[in-house]
Amino acid sequence: MPTITRFEEIEAWRTARELTKIIYMLSDEGRFSRDFGLKDQIRRAAVSVMSNISEGFESQTQMQFVHYLGFAKASAGEVRSQLYVSQDLGYITEEQFIGVFEMAEKASRQIARFISYLEAHPQSRKLREDAALYEI
Repeated sequence: MPTITRFEEIEAWRTARELTKIIYMLSDEGRFSRDFGLKDQIRRAAVSVMSNISEGFESQTQMQFVHYLGFAKASAGEVRSQLYVSQDLGYITEEQFIGVFEMAEKASRQIARFISYLEAHPQSRKLREDAALYEI
C-alpha cells in the first residue's frame, strides 16, 4: 500500500502545479502580460492552490489539512472566475480557456474528493486519492 511521504506525491498538487505553469505562460503573452492587476491576481490564485495543498500536508493535524484543502479549492474557483475575465477581454482564446478551465476544475474535484475522504475518516491516518490508498 503506497504511503504519502511528501506533498509532491499528491495528485491534486501535481494538477495544481501544471495549472500554475500554464497560467504563467498564458499571462506572459500579449495584452494579458500588460494587465498587471489581472496577471498578478490569477497567478497568485494559481500558486495558492498548490501552496495550500503543500502547507496543509505539512500541518500537524488532519483537521488542519482539511482546512488548508478548503483554501486550495477556493483558490481553484478564483482561477476559474479570472479565466472568464481573461476570455471576455480577449486575452485568451476559447480553446485556451476551455483547456485551462478544465484543468482548474479537475484540481477542484481532486481536492473535493480528498476532503470528503478525510472528513469521512477523521480518526484514520490513511488518506485516499481517487483509487489509491495512502498512509501518512
